[in-house]
Amino acid sequence: MDLKKIRKGIGGFFGWVGLILCSLIIKVTPGPWIYGFARNIAFLGYFFIRKKRNIALESLSIAFGQEKDQEQIAGIAKDCFVCMAKAVVEIVYLIDKPCLLERRIQIMGKENLDAALAKGKGVIIVSAHFGNFPLMLARLGQEGYKVTAIMRPMRDSRVEKIFTAKRARFNIKTVYSQPRQVCIEQTIRVLRDNGLVFILVDQNFGTGGVFVDFFGKKAATAVGPLVLAQRTKASIVPCFIVRQKDDTHKIIIEPAFSLEGKSSYQESLSVNMQRLTNIMEVYIRRHPEQWGWIHRRWKSRPNLERGGV
Repeated sequence: MDLKKIRKGIGGFFGWVGLILCSLIIKVTPGPWIYGFARNIAFLGYFFIRKKRNIALESLSIAFGQEKDQEQIAGIAKDCFVCMAKAVVEIVYLIDKPCLLERRIQIMGKENLDAALAKGKGVIIVSAHFGNFPLMLARLGQEGYKVTAIMRPMRDSRVEKIFTAKRARFNIKTVYSQPRQVCIEQTIRVLRDNGLVFILVDQNFGTGGVFVDFFGKKAATAVGPLVLAQRTKASIVPCFIVRQKDDTHKIIIEPAFSLEGKSSYQESLSVNMQRLTNIMEVYIRRHPEQWGWIHRRWKSRPNLERGGV
């Protein structure tokens, strides 16, 4: 009997039940009160989900240990839980209110995206688990863009169906990262049809990518956007959504990212991935509470750090 698998199954079931209950509560909660409800969820999550809290504190210590004291780090961790709770509440509340969604999310730099699409080769939107990025997808879909998101399958298929249905309301298609070859083929078809492909590149990648500096420490990073861009000639456009003090949002679309040519293919991947990572780090440093610190970003280590050759 696999006890670990059983525990995950039980945890997944209660997570699904919790999402359903929260959704029902949010639907009958007046708009001005939903953020208070989110803060209560965040308070409970921070104090009872110890594993995620400890990961957040550990990750923040790696990133800011030389710059901030433990009280400041704990404050960011708590605010991070608040932002995550607000994001979930907003997804449930705003997705069913397209007019309100449009009013609460401003788009800056739309001309950068349109200029990239005008080339006819498709666009790879590079972003991070930063801000309420699902709302960014919904807002872009609302503007009429053909958006396809590359996502890892969620552990619980019931929760997956809920979020897939919400993305579909805004004509956002999903390509799953596995199987890898199927993912590549589907993504290339989207780009050749001059569509938008949304890729998150801020999580630990394990093997197959490159190690780049992230907050001063090497982090294993996927190079999929660079490989796809070189293969299809699609433009890479960094894009982020930033929560404002009044809980409205601002989507910032950066100018298209120009690839630097280097003497070798591997060097080109490393240099350009470092440049993209630097852009992400700028946003995270400005608004550290809006990034997902509950992930072990530096888990994989280069061979030399592990004592290899």
